Amino acid sequence: METFRSGVVALIGPPNAGKSTLLNNVLGEKVAIVSPKPQTTRNRITGILSDEQSQIVFLDTPGIHRTRGKLNKFMLDAAWDALNGADAVLVMLDAQLYTTKPYALEKEFTPLVKRLTQTGLPLLIVANKVDRVRAKGDLLPFLARCSELCPGAEILPVSARTGDGVAALLARVREMLPAGMPMYPDDQLSTLPLRFMASEIVREKLFLNLSQELPYNLAVEIDLWEERTEDNLTCVGATIYTSRDSHKGIIIGKQGRTLKKVGQESRKELKELLGTKVHLELWVKVKQRWTEDGFFMTSLGLGQ
Repeated sequence: METFRSGVVALIGPPNAGKSTLLNNVLGEKVAIVSPKPQTTRNRITGILSDEQSQIVFLDTPGIHRTRGKLNKFMLDAAWDALNGADAVLVMLDAQLYTTKPYALEKEFTPLVKRLTQTGLPLLIVANKVDRVRAKGDLLPFLARCSELCPGAEILPVSARTGDGVAALLARVREMLPAGMPMYPDDQLSTLPLRFMASEIVREKLFLNLSQELPYNLAVEIDLWEERTEDNLTCVGATIYTSRDSHKGIIIGKQGRTLKKVGQESRKELKELLGTKVHLELWVKVKQRWTEDGFFMTSLGLGQ
């Protein structure tokens, strides 16, 4: 009889490397928000993949980057803290980016390698977005340079978006895990509370509907959660915090159109998540310099 394997795998890498996309792909369900903008993930997002041979507990972490500010420190601490208790590490790299900008690999990958090798954890480099590399010959020098920067590490090319190479990646991850019993029921996909997932859904729609810089000054807090079983209805109230007065009008939009669109898109996804009708109300409040307020960020659950 084949040995059952169970363990925790941390997804680590620079911003926008595709960690959340990979997590959602392997689970077949959306547990982490995704946007084309970097630094979308602010917390450690747990996804659980169970089958007859193994249970893999993935930790999707905020992108490792060099940016100042207390919010960014919270995000970096969350990423590195994921290594505590992990059994293996997947380092996600954007192959499309580094084949076009090889110099960026040195800058972003080298600091990761130094810290990760000190942990002694099994390490697997995942070269993601290979489907977007037009000249496939460009992959060879990129992969060779990864090997030079992290000698001895295994490298697997994948496309988290299309699923190419993901099955081989999962097979290799299972081999890296220790023998052990499942840590969670086999039908559990995540450890995330529904309220947190709801706030993330709203934040994702804000990312997708607002300009490039604005979403990084936003936070979402669920203020109301009421389940009316007799009506098959979930009532959700959420406050969107921004750090600047000038941003409030942008979030609401002309005649409230932007906020209405965010609400409609969020409500649709919440209905799919909860399996009930959803009544959603959104408010926008200004909280000056909230990204430097450690107590406030902790109350929102950031970095956890």
